[in-house]
Amino acid sequence: MLNFLSIEPDTFGLDISDLSLKFAKLRKRRGALSLVSFGEALVPSGIIQNGELRNADALANIIKEALPKIRGERLRTRYVVASLPEEKSFLQVIQLPKMPEEQLKSSIRFEAENYIPLPIEDVYIDFHIIQPFRNHLDHFDILIAALPKTVVDPYVESIKKAGLIPLALEIESQAVSRALVKNEISPFSVLLIDLGATRTSFIVFSGYSLRFTSSISVSANDLTGSISKVMNVSIEEAENLKQKYGLDISKKINFRKNLQGPSFQKEIVEDKALLDVLTPPIIELIKQIKKYIDYYQTHIGHEHFTDQNSKSIKEILLCGGGANLKGLTDILSLELQLPVSTGNPWVNILPQPLKEVPELPYDKSLSYVTALGLALRSFRSKND
Repeated sequence: MLNFLSIEPDTFGLDISDLSLKFAKLRKRRGALSLVSFGEALVPSGIIQNGELRNADALANIIKEALPKIRGERLRTRYVVASLPEEKSFLQVIQLPKMPEEQLKSSIRFEAENYIPLPIEDVYIDFHIIQPFRNHLDHFDILIAALPKTVVDPYVESIKKAGLIPLALEIESQAVSRALVKNEISPFSVLLIDLGATRTSFIVFSGYSLRFTSSISVSANDLTGSISKVMNVSIEEAENLKQKYGLDISKKINFRKNLQGPSFQKEIVEDKALLDVLTPPIIELIKQIKKYIDYYQTHIGHEHFTDQNSKSIKEILLCGGGANLKGLTDILSLELQLPVSTGNPWVNILPQPLKEVPELPYDKSLSYVTALGLALRSFRSKND
């Protein structure tokens, strides 16, 4: 995380992605957290492209227009914890000998040059020491995070132009893991898959920290686009069909019976299964998941847990709007031979076993995971 202030005032989370904004604010009452404000806004295509902010003024205006429309309590604070694009970030776990903190800071910056493919003066760098499972280590495991200044600065500019104060900026994977990993600790490696509108992120968390992140272009919008193209229907109709039937392998869908209006009758191939349309992008997603699981399990060599098998991926949690696709968890679990489920965005907010609030149902909250993780930041840091 990139800190701009050292205090922890009242804040809210702002998830900024290529096509949307998500807002979330939490409050602690009588020792329990609750959601008090939330909302979203669309970002027109082109303002942010592949994580790079192309028009800071336009984004600032969208933020300003969205703030008064937030549901729940009015946002009275100007302090915000905002997300930075996963695909533009560099995260790496490194090892350094134990040393005083001041010496450690300079050593990390020097060591980071070996991992970051940009001049060190052109990036913002942050780090934290990973707490080990075994206390007798003779070294530090350190997570370093870096982003190009050319990526970060436009976001800071836009947030300030919207009348807000960026208390901190975080790479999306940090917020996602804070939201989904119970108490931010896992004795084994868990793969978090964020199925967003424009890309899919892979996040490996184990022990007390992130260990690996990456992202690919396969996205929830790709699935909708495949339906629209093959079946020659609008994006809206394609999205409705995807949500209604998904990957339900027990059904073969006769589109002539399910689509309304004579204009579709000649264009729809009778008895065409939605499953057949979605199969190619799902196969590609599975291939990518297998590739990154294999890479992590064969290249991560200095985990320090209670047994030698702890670095193996033992569980997969899905989030993002694409995680709601019917049948997806079953197919992934079958193909990957691992337990796969949708994550619980409220696991560190609501008392167990609650998984939703009336204002924000569970399936909708899966697209708010990053915003909720950002909103959680100040509460978790105060308790650490």
